[in-house]
Amino acid sequence: MIKYFLLLTLMFVGFNAQSQVLISLLFGDKLNSDDLEFGLEGGANLSDVTGLEADKRLPTFNLGFYFDIRVKPQWYIYTGVMIKSKVGVDELTDKDLDFLQVATYPEAGSYSQVMKNFLVPILAKYKLKNRIYFEAGPQVGLAYKSWVEYQSDIDDRDARIREYNKDAINRFDVGISTGVGYTLMNNMGMTFGIKYYHGFVDVYKNKAGTKNNSVSIKFNIPIGAGKSGNKDVPLNSP
Repeated sequence: MIKYFLLLTLMFVGFNAQSQVLISLLFGDKLNSDDLEFGLEGGANLSDVTGLEADKRLPTFNLGFYFDIRVKPQWYIYTGVMIKSKVGVDELTDKDLDFLQVATYPEAGSYSQVMKNFLVPILAKYKLKNRIYFEAGPQVGLAYKSWVEYQSDIDDRDARIREYNKDAINRFDVGISTGVGYTLMNNMGMTFGIKYYHGFVDVYKNKAGTKNNSVSIKFNIPIGAGKSGNKDVPLNSP
């Protein structure tokens, strides 16, 4: 039952991804209060898939929206949806390509595994009085697109070919995410941080030990927090 609930939730998010970003920009000031911060999260991501010979991380960018909900002084629940997110691994080897059963090309080039995901973190966050915060908790992902991409640049001719392999991967991923960051203003304001994610579910259906992992640098920007009349709340206040 939980699996189907998550599937329906993530599918709904996917179908409305563009409208959610627009809603966040238009109505963010209506959603912010002393105990709730709403805004956009974005940043750079370096991802990898364990269990393959390839060990070069794939660089991508993430974008989504978040809710930072205060439950106790200094304790928060951080959640939301990353609606623009890619994970994978770069520089696949010949052995990796043989396992993936993808077409190869005579011209020199590189191959990478890319997966587009919706990501839902549910993290416990603790904010220190010096504005540094720590967060940790589970993260759920749904892969809705997957492909092996060949790229070549020879004699000023750029080639990019995708071979889709969604049927070869497990669409659901569950893992643990941990992070640390800094809030630029007292309580509500832009934050930046770094987080690490490690998946517990095999990426490929027919290869054990293939787990997603990533390191991200992220920025959080509250939408309309200043306009809504919110005042800074000391981190040690009830």
